[in-house]
Amino acid sequence: MSDTATLSRKADFPGLVTADGGPWHYLDTAASAQKPQAVIDAMTRALGRDYATVHRGVYGRSAQMTLGYEAARRRVADFIGAKSENEVVFVRGATEAINLVAASWGMANIGAGDRIVLSTLEHHSNIVPWQMLAEHTGAQIDVCPLTGDGRIDLGALEALLTPRTKLVSLAHVSNVLGSVLDARAAAELAHSVGAKLMLDGCQAAPRMALDMAAIDCDFYAFSGHKIYGPTGIGVLWAREEILDAMPPYQGGGSMIDRVTFAKTTYAPPPQRFEAGTPMITEAIALHAAIDYLADYGVDRAYDHERNLARTLREALSGLNSVRLFGPEDSVGIVSFAMEGVHPHDLGTILDEENVAIRAGHHCAQPLMDHLGVPATARASFGLYSDESDIAALLRGIERTQRIFG
Repeated sequence: MSDTATLSRKADFPGLVTADGGPWHYLDTAASAQKPQAVIDAMTRALGRDYATVHRGVYGRSAQMTLGYEAARRRVADFIGAKSENEVVFVRGATEAINLVAASWGMANIGAGDRIVLSTLEHHSNIVPWQMLAEHTGAQIDVCPLTGDGRIDLGALEALLTPRTKLVSLAHVSNVLGSVLDARAAAELAHSVGAKLMLDGCQAAPRMALDMAAIDCDFYAFSGHKIYGPTGIGVLWAREEILDAMPPYQGGGSMIDRVTFAKTTYAPPPQRFEAGTPMITEAIALHAAIDYLADYGVDRAYDHERNLARTLREALSGLNSVRLFGPEDSVGIVSFAMEGVHPHDLGTILDEENVAIRAGHHCAQPLMDHLGVPATARASFGLYSDESDIAALLRGIERTQRIFG
């Protein structure tokens, strides 16, 4: 048995079978990961026998659910190396996390003539909120270019920074190219001009050990559904002193200290940013997902998925009709294009072979413009992936070549 087969945990993921019980080769983990049975069971219990609302109830089950909900916050804090669970805000996903920072910290700290630095490879969720903020405040957006192999060019980033730069917001790992940012170096550059660094960690959190102190960024965001947890929950981490100074993002229940018609005072972070009934069952399932990933080993996941990406890149590089994008050491994500075949057509043919890939612009249209293509095909790996998935993908590509050849 190959190392990748040994490392794969397909049996733990009930979604990896077809309707007739055959294997489903799921290569779209960068979009959303399949869920292990342990996470499904945790959410089922939370929705069923354990369910109650949190924070308000004086009855026993509510108190127990509150303990479980806050235990999930502490588990996240430990998972990412946060100084305190008070630095962990539960949100609906990374998109909301970035919007929260833009609407709260951004509106309070960025004004006309200030600069916000993004990069060419950013997901739309790390572009549009900053454009909205810039339109409202009169700030300007600078775009950092990429190196020839698809990494954020830190030399170019340094040249872009000025004393008017207030924020640098970058992907820790590209969702299209799989290229990894030297996050600590980016933090040092941003801080050298007094700017804050925000990182989109959606693709890093499932496959890289995180330590907020070591990275030294100011904001970090990721989504639960990409780390084998449920949809509808994500995490914003920010330094405690920054959160303390930020105004509320939304108003309502739970985020208040006292409300009168004359004046409202607000709860301290993180509750200040969690208006309304929270994502209770989702948080508990996220806790289970982090436990599952930690049991597997994040470093092990990194090596496993990087090796699969390398194997696939080597196989695709031998096909004259295929153009590869991104660096050789892509972390679990491989984007490519086939000459004369639209990625949507490839995706449709692969679906007939029970292979699921992503085809499109991957919410990164500026990057597609940079690459000179309307879309790419993207295969992305997870804990459950192995060489059988690569073999099925290659068979589907061979069939596509015959059809379009």
